[in-house]
Amino acid sequence: MMYVTDIVSSAGSVLLVGVLLFAVSGVWPPLVAIESPSMDPHIKEGDLVFVMEEERFSGPGDHRGVVTAANDDSYRKFQQPGDVIVYEPDGNSRQTPIIHRAMLWVDAGENWYDRANKDYIGSADSCDELSSCPADHAGFITKGDNNGRYDQVGSSPISEPVKPGWVVGTAEMRVPLLGQVRLQWNQAGATDVVPSGAGPAVTNETGSTATNTTASG
Repeated sequence: MMYVTDIVSSAGSVLLVGVLLFAVSGVWPPLVAIESPSMDPHIKEGDLVFVMEEERFSGPGDHRGVVTAANDDSYRKFQQPGDVIVYEPDGNSRQTPIIHRAMLWVDAGENWYDRANKDYIGSADSCDELSSCPADHAGFITKGDNNGRYDQVGSSPISEPVKPGWVVGTAEMRVPLLGQVRLQWNQAGATDVVPSGAGPAVTNETGSTATNTTASG
């Protein structure tokens, strides 16, 4: 009887912590485990990151609760300007969400080539050579801190400009290495369903992802 009571008590405590975190963050799940190194060195693979609904405590000059790196250099998250956001690539909730930094906001139809950092647009020499320029719709141009180009650049971009409705929340703090528990749990489960010879689902350039409680970063 005491054993059962201990189990129920422990489960109740975990549930209570989860409810409190959700009440604070407004996002479920409020914690994501980082799966890849695309946000190194500021968010590392294996970290556990707390995510909050973006409009709860938004910074100065925000767009729908998100401050971009180009908007306010003095506003910094994870040692660099701009919010780090979790978003659904192309608005597809079936794909693993990405956790990358919001670099700049673009309006629908905008030629944003001249505002882009030329180090992050690959070999493009004009707007016509960027896959998301002019912008099909208003949204955020994003980038992993450890990646060499924007998510919206290249022949196979990670996502179109990120609409505010695709944003799950903003990353607020990280706990080093604690996400390894979740990642190992997922990996153990995947060994039963992934055919032999299958490659990794996420690479460094494909960015940080956040499905359930995981996010490649």
